[in-house]
Amino acid sequence: MHDVIIAGGGPVGLFLVGSEQPLVGCSAPDFRFEDGTRLGDLMQAGQGVVLDFSGIGVLRAAAEGWQGRIRYASGPVRDDLGLEALLVRPDGVVAWAAEHVPDRDAFQEVAARWFGSQKW
Repeated sequence: MHDVIIAGGGPVGLFLVGSEQPLVGCSAPDFRFEDGTRLGDLMQAGQGVVLDFSGIGVLRAAAEGWQGRIRYASGPVRDDLGLEALLVRPDGVVAWAAEHVPDRDAFQEVAARWFGSQKW
């Protein structure tokens, strides 16, 4: 079950919230990978971004289904806030976050909600 919040004051935005992860529905921090790449750098193409800090690449293949709509990035960051992975929408809002080994099915459900059907 998700709560719906409609934010006014300019363009109307729709946020689906209700996740137990408090970062969902909030602006993503500008995570910085150890090589110096920042989330802001990855978002310049106007796509969603999957950040996979787990080091096991669980979401790499899952993200390929949204190639051209979601960019995949993996590696350690300077401060992961206790997260293993997250999906950031093109507007910089966190759509999904995982604190433990990322759940591929949960990721795919949220990715389909925000980015449409997978390409096959």
